[in-house]
Amino acid sequence: MNKKFTVPFALTLAAVALVGCSSNKTKVEEIKPNKLPKIVQAKTLVPVFFEHVTQTNKNDPLRLQMGADNGVIFFVDPKGYVEAYKGKQRLWSTKLTKKHGLSAGVEVGEGIVVAGNEKGELFALDETSGQIKWAAQLSGAVIAPSHIQAGRVITVSNDGNVYAHDVSTGQQLWTYRLPNVSFSLRGRAAPVMLDPNNVLIATSNAYVYVIDVISGVPRLQRRVAVAEGRSDVQRLNDISGDPVMMGQYMVTTSYQGQVAVTDLAQQQVLWTQDASSNQRPEVIQNKVFVSTTDGKVIAYDLMSGQKLWENTQLLHRNLSNPVMLGSDLVVGDYEGALSLLDPNTGNLIGRSNTKGQVTSLRVIDNQLYVSTQKGALSVWQNR
Repeated sequence: MNKKFTVPFALTLAAVALVGCSSNKTKVEEIKPNKLPKIVQAKTLVPVFFEHVTQTNKNDPLRLQMGADNGVIFFVDPKGYVEAYKGKQRLWSTKLTKKHGLSAGVEVGEGIVVAGNEKGELFALDETSGQIKWAAQLSGAVIAPSHIQAGRVITVSNDGNVYAHDVSTGQQLWTYRLPNVSFSLRGRAAPVMLDPNNVLIATSNAYVYVIDVISGVPRLQRRVAVAEGRSDVQRLNDISGDPVMMGQYMVTTSYQGQVAVTDLAQQQVLWTQDASSNQRPEVIQNKVFVSTTDGKVIAYDLMSGQKLWENTQLLHRNLSNPVMLGSDLVVGDYEGALSLLDPNTGNLIGRSNTKGQVTSLRVIDNQLYVSTQKGALSVWQNR
């Protein structure tokens, strides 16, 4: 029986930092994060919502993201609750499971809120009332948010099975088995819409699959990254950050691999640049923004792959995914700093602070949704 071994991302950094000091001894090279630089006339963000939930394991942060729909904010508590707020008013709070907490979610769409846990339990709640509409048992842990599209809830379990459930009833409509990967990071990209008929699934072996959302029939598979090395750790090249579509172009990042732009209409890779990242890239106005595993923030031209700028002021600060909020590029770090950068130059132009390592940034309706390892959930907007 094939077994899959997952490695927490923090441990992989320690593993690749090992340096020999004798024939029978090794030590971990200490890497100190850069101190936050001072910013003259710094811009700040305005907080508009804050709530605190249970903190998660620092070495294994979960994919717990906030969601919003029609002015209502939805979020997950790792202990098993899903809650909805309108401003400061709590509309409902639902306990999903007594025995197990939640490890991924939320995703909101088509009238439901979806979350899952490490026991493979997938839950759908009515968006308005918070009542559980249905629950399904998957074959592996749910460690990435689901995706809702065309009446389907698309979920990838950690053992490599892709599931489609009916939005209304929870009936399992199809499954697709991804190739087995025996050694990977503890993380998985969420499914992403390619077009109204197809969904993108990125895998732990640097492949991306296009699957028909209605039938579950695969339409395309393509490798988008290559990693080299002598050990299993050195050859890790997972796509843990969600792919991003910009017209016919798909942008992907991979750990110890490349930033790649693939022209899906021509079914060929347009360009690649060596850069290690386990975070979702941001693509705005023909620019690709990437936060790397060593703390660089880099901008590339979407069509040519030319490096436009590189910021190294936040090295080794365990950066989150970058996002565009209005005219500013925002990235979070391990101390809860939300750094604002000029997307044209890469210069630091502002900062705000939350509590704990930033694990997820999303922009919904021009507001910034922030989740942290310490359970600080907040919404911000430009001043």
